[in-house]
Amino acid sequence: MKKILVTGALGQIGSELVMKMRDIYGSEHVIASDIRKNESELVQSGPFEILDVMDAKAMFEIAKKYRVDTIIHLAALLSATAEAKPLLAWNLNMGGLMNALEVARELRCQFFTPSSIGAFGPTTPKDHTPQDTIQRPTTMYGINKVSGELLCDYYYYKYGVDTRGLRFPGLISYVTPPGGGTTDYAVEIYYEAVQKGRYTSYIAKGTYMDMMYMPDALHAIIMLMEADASRLKHRNSFNVTAMSVEPEDIASEIRKHIPEFQMDYNVDPVRQAIAESWPNSLDVTAAKEEWGFKAEYDLKKMTQDMLAKLSEKFSLVTVG
Repeated sequence: MKKILVTGALGQIGSELVMKMRDIYGSEHVIASDIRKNESELVQSGPFEILDVMDAKAMFEIAKKYRVDTIIHLAALLSATAEAKPLLAWNLNMGGLMNALEVARELRCQFFTPSSIGAFGPTTPKDHTPQDTIQRPTTMYGINKVSGELLCDYYYYKYGVDTRGLRFPGLISYVTPPGGGTTDYAVEIYYEAVQKGRYTSYIAKGTYMDMMYMPDALHAIIMLMEADASRLKHRNSFNVTAMSVEPEDIASEIRKHIPEFQMDYNVDPVRQAIAESWPNSLDVTAAKEEWGFKAEYDLKKMTQDMLAKLSEKFSLVTVG
């Protein structure tokens, strides 16, 4: 990766990935783009372009202008938002992906786009979900992700585009607020714990889902993109995860730092149904064997760091 275009750069992953890659590859070598612009450090610290990924011509012109050799395509609607607006989700998630793949094909760029545990469905094995298994999702988001995996495979086999991707679990971060995902409760719970000392979970007690701390997710993207292509058998859909947790697990770990923290439940039927259609835990053997994936943060280490960083962010007394 020498010149990298990132779409959806102001979203949950992009807002941190762009800054990390600028540290590694140099600020001028990472071109951030999004449909909107703000005054953040990301916008100020390097090249930034306003881009609607539905505009194929504009995307091509930006990529050509900067002579990019890598496209990180992150622009998409997340699970809960996609279920509320399924037609918009299909048009944006699939139309934007097709446009990005076409630019990668025409300019011979390496290509990354994330998949998700949402690509699985209720008939997928729940525990230690295999790398290769049945995928029959029942949500628009999941349908988008399965279609995206297949489309990226197609562009690799048909056109030789060096496509790569990860099936992310829920991603937890202190940098960017939640943005419409089913697993966002695992982000909100930390924010509310620090700010209010209590949280009402929209996901039911005992509902296990895989999670990963954002630093591990960013490292995984860069590791995969830098990996020797000859070792990759799966390319566009590697299972990755760090922990399988339910709401009470997180609450219990938070109480080790904030003993007075309280949590109750007001289950959202839509997001609960989505969560129940997803795996409890993923098998990450393929990622380990093909490119050396390894998560650094478990629940204990992540919780300690999240609470410390959020306390600093909100100018509160740092928790112990």
